[in-house]
Amino acid sequence: MNDSDQPIVAVIDDDESVRESLGALLETISLKVALFRSVEAFLGANPQVLPSCIILDVRLPGASGFELQKQLVVAHVDTPIVFITGHGDIPMSVRAMKAGAVEFLSKPFREQELLDAVRQGIERHRARAAQRRALAQAHERFAGLTDREREIMTLLARGRVSKQIAGQLGVSEVTVRVHRSQILQKMGARSLADLVRIADRLKTDDENPLDPVSEGPYDGLPRTEKRVIRKQKGRGNLAK
Repeated sequence: MNDSDQPIVAVIDDDESVRESLGALLETISLKVALFRSVEAFLGANPQVLPSCIILDVRLPGASGFELQKQLVVAHVDTPIVFITGHGDIPMSVRAMKAGAVEFLSKPFREQELLDAVRQGIERHRARAAQRRALAQAHERFAGLTDREREIMTLLARGRVSKQIAGQLGVSEVTVRVHRSQILQKMGARSLADLVRIADRLKTDDENPLDPVSEGPYDGLPRTEKRVIRKQKGRGNLAK
């Protein structure tokens, strides 16, 4: 999607007078506009237009506005859509909104209504773009952690404290604290709570990078100490 400071709005309507009128209206608020008479013309544009918002008529020659919306959803393209129609009804409106449309306006509509809907769509697009950038950055930073740091970050995200992590991994608490400090710095987290939020975003992503760490029962003892105890028990059995 287009992330420039001057968003592009695509207007798809088979009525030339409507297209031109809407284009002129949007240009009054310093928006770039691309006009198309059909879904096919929009999809076949060369170079491809990547709008920040789409103003889309429901009934069009060829593919309908709803069909374009469905294609975008299937392709995981989250460009906000403002539907306009001269033949709308409540079921159509509900269908459009459930599929993620910003607004469903029946012709004739007030210019301010349309401008408000487009602004809302552009802000939604900017927010999603910012979220994508933040997630990509989190992935990049997570990839820069060592295997041990990833393991500890996963456990921190599960609410484990340093003593518990030390016991589970068989290292000292000091070692865990040093790793935790390095993890916070590398991940750009201001606090442990911030780190947990970053980890939550990574976990909800389709490609979850957080390493699976086996839980197992925790008895508060480091692995090294457990081995010593097991050996001592073994010797006791031999003495018997």
